[in-house]
Amino acid sequence: MRIIMMGPPGAGKGTQAVKLAEKLGVPHISTGDIFRASMKEGTPLGVKAKEFIERGELVPDDLTLEIAMERIGREDCRNGFVLDGFPRTLPQAEMLTRTLEELGMPLDAVVDIRVDTEELVRRLIDRRSCPSCNSIYHLVNNPPKVEGKCDKCGSALVHRSDDKKEAIENRLAVYAEKTKPLTDYYDKSKLLVAVNGAQKMEQVLDEIVGKIGIR
Repeated sequence: MRIIMMGPPGAGKGTQAVKLAEKLGVPHISTGDIFRASMKEGTPLGVKAKEFIERGELVPDDLTLEIAMERIGREDCRNGFVLDGFPRTLPQAEMLTRTLEELGMPLDAVVDIRVDTEELVRRLIDRRSCPSCNSIYHLVNNPPKVEGKCDKCGSALVHRSDDKKEAIENRLAVYAEKTKPLTDYYDKSKLLVAVNGAQKMEQVLDEIVGKIGIR
């Protein structure tokens, strides 16, 4: 299956995308992870993306499209994928639709995880990330076994600059302006599946699985 995960920052779409990809046996494609790796390595793409990401702004369409389509075009995506963090604007969505149709790989579903704003801010302020393996933790809901250390690789966890209050408020405003209209676009195509993201992680996954019709 070919699935897009949508939702505002802090809705848990990254966590659910990983779990869903594992269940389906297909690649999880996170443009955010790819950008952060490029930033850490200091690649030309990473340098360009860094100034936008650290301000909590969307990376311009041309940069995002380039890296997303390169990844989707690989052989391991022929049987499906779970896209996380792309598309985020209508031009990106329209380009993705055209490209996938040309490749004979149309989308099967677009999962929209919904959470109210107050809960999103609380989640993001308490979120911590591993800069080495990109694992995500929450100080209250999903803390690491050892304080400040990643369970998977042992690296020191960080509070990302875009998870601080000023950047969070800007990210949510950008989402409302540019990304939320995508729900209308995909709803018209009868691909949109709305999911309650305020539930426990396991319950959210169960609802996603049930609504897109997999076992």
